[in-house]
Amino acid sequence: VQLQASGGGLVQARGSLRLSCAASGRAFSNYAMGWFRQAPGKEREFVATITRTAGITYYADSVKGRFIISRDNAGNTGYLQMNNLTPEDTAVYYCAAAFVRISEILTTASRYDYWGQGTQVTVSS
Repeated sequence: VQLQASGGGLVQARGSLRLSCAASGRAFSNYAMGWFRQAPGKEREFVATITRTAGITYYADSVKGRFIISRDNAGNTGYLQMNNLTPEDTAVYYCAAAFVRISEILTTASRYDYWGQGTQVTVSS
């Protein structure tokens, strides 16, 4: 499956952005989806994940209550709604997909099979 992330940009603190992840090539509903981010000089970190049928979501503590992950399997697209952004959220955001046979919560980058190219999110203070 090929992934294309979009929606990043420059936003002021306390603002919002919605990232999209368009999937193509294979049945999107067979894949768990996740979002990760990488800030300059830091390792890639888990942000959020959603199971195949969108029944279960899971978030990193740093974004819980502010970010919402969702997906539209019919439209082959995943989303990350980011609210109340802070400068600490500045990073390149990556969407990822993992082929799974059951609903699984995947928070480790190595569990994901496919990655998008990343989209830059910059939050100014």
